[in-house]
Amino acid sequence: MVKARGSADCPICGRLATLAAKPFCSRRCADVDLGRWLTGQYRVPGPPAEPEEEFSGSLDDGEG
Repeated sequence: MVKARGSADCPICGRLATLAAKPFCSRRCADVDLGRWLTGQYRVPGPPAEPEEEFSGSLDDGEG
């Protein structure tokens, strides 16, 4: 295992990060992190979302 230069702890398990998986210690921890993003466990704060406007028009405008 090659340790990353100036390595820090893996944000998932706390072990030392490696060059191959930086900033994680392994591919497994990188996959765990990706899974958390994809399932919505991590969120980026922002302003509240506006409710979507309901589309009341027709896709066919009658011209043609």
